[in-house]
Amino acid sequence: MKLLKYGLVIVAVLLILILTRFTYNLRDRHPDFNIDLVIDPPAEPGELSVGFAKMPITPQVTDTWNDFNGNARYEPEQGETYNDVNGNNKFDPIWIAGFHNRRPAQGVHDDLWARVMVIDDGATRVAIASIDAVGFIYDDAVDIRKSAHDKINCDYTIISSTHVHQAPDLIGIWGESFYKSGVNTDHMRYVKRQTVAAIETAVKNLVPVKLRIGQDLEGAIPYVVDSRDPQEMDPGIRIIQAIEISSGKTLGSLVSWSNHPETLWSKNLLISSDFPHYFRESVENGVHKGDRLLAQGLGGITVFVNGAVGGLMTTNPSHPIPDPFDGEMHKGATFEKAQAQGQQLGLLALKAIRSADVMEIERAAIAIRAKTISIPLDNRNFLLGFLLGVIDHGTTGWLDVKTEVAALRIGPISIITIPGEIYPEIINGGVVSPPGQDYNLDPVEIPPLRSMMSGKFKFVFGLANDEIGYIIPKSEWDEIPPYLYNHHQSPYGEVNSIGPEAGPIVHESLSELLEDF
Repeated sequence: MKLLKYGLVIVAVLLILILTRFTYNLRDRHPDFNIDLVIDPPAEPGELSVGFAKMPITPQVTDTWNDFNGNARYEPEQGETYNDVNGNNKFDPIWIAGFHNRRPAQGVHDDLWARVMVIDDGATRVAIASIDAVGFIYDDAVDIRKSAHDKINCDYTIISSTHVHQAPDLIGIWGESFYKSGVNTDHMRYVKRQTVAAIETAVKNLVPVKLRIGQDLEGAIPYVVDSRDPQEMDPGIRIIQAIEISSGKTLGSLVSWSNHPETLWSKNLLISSDFPHYFRESVENGVHKGDRLLAQGLGGITVFVNGAVGGLMTTNPSHPIPDPFDGEMHKGATFEKAQAQGQQLGLLALKAIRSADVMEIERAAIAIRAKTISIPLDNRNFLLGFLLGVIDHGTTGWLDVKTEVAALRIGPISIITIPGEIYPEIINGGVVSPPGQDYNLDPVEIPPLRSMMSGKFKFVFGLANDEIGYIIPKSEWDEIPPYLYNHHQSPYGEVNSIGPEAGPIVHESLSELLEDF
């Protein structure tokens, strides 16, 4: 009888410890941080000042490993071994995010960056930071914004990620197992410090500028594939060039396009920013190969911000990319293909910013609307990740996830920020209600968000201040058979979405902000 009592006590204590741990993991990391920001434009447009900066966030890859079966998964249970380069008698991996877990880096191909553009109209200051990462969750973005706030005097700061699938795991789900985070805490601290430093430096670099804004809304269609019906893409390239008034020198540029940076695909083991590396290089330094120059670069620092990549937008190995110099079609998953893609995008952006349709401004008024929102955490795998601490993300209320949306206007430029990977049909239109849908309803996310945006140049910043996964039209949600379009299995997307309410809530919240303008 005593043994039974002791056993029950031990079980009760263990349950209390587990529940305490789960409660701790689900806590709101920033209960004091909620945004309801309304900044109206000044009565008269002000002179614009802009600053740029970039800081490396490349990890140090020490230990390597031996991929005997060539599947890009570290499997010691299959006899695979590691090389103890630093001599500490343990494996110190840098887990690469995207595709699958257990993918440790073998080295570095090109640097990763935190790149920043700061815009100031004399009354309001906005920082736009873009980091080379698959995603950066809200709690970590708030850490950066809190650290930088007192040093930069910015009214609003955006921390976006390029969504590159060849960078270290900064979310947690791509480690050695589904039950252990893949985030290297030392590297995460480094990324945060460097991003704060980049923002601070960009603020220090503020000088009066002239902005030139251009776009090509269709030229990049051949370089992206929509891998899920309905076939809706957001292929437009949009570019802002900042020219210092006193010197006529280009300080930098911001370019935006919508596609998964995963051209190098799932077996690459070298740290890289994929096609954004070559895209930025092309805009900065020109499109050249040896002595051949196809387009002169702008100079300065280029910031790449990704857009509406849900659906999902990709350049898979079977999709060819033509070489801009000789027309050779690059297939597979190679650095040559990623380079050709980045150079083709660079050519389009450079042509757009030099076209007759470019708009130039030296004065503008900045207006901002931003607010904290909550979305139900309906993904059981995500919930398990939260509970175990694999995903270091808090909740509020009864398993709601706190995140954020924003709308900005800067003269002829309008911007909306999306806290994840939104489907292009929510942005541009084309939401459908096909047979096989899990919810018997008509399209919810209407009208399309871009139709409510003002100005000629309408930017969508995806994965901005958070990465909640895919933001799917609720009428297209499909986990239960029969499946959409008579497919034999459920489409990809739902497995990496916070839940079916994300689409309606994000759409409604942004609609309210845009209507308030």
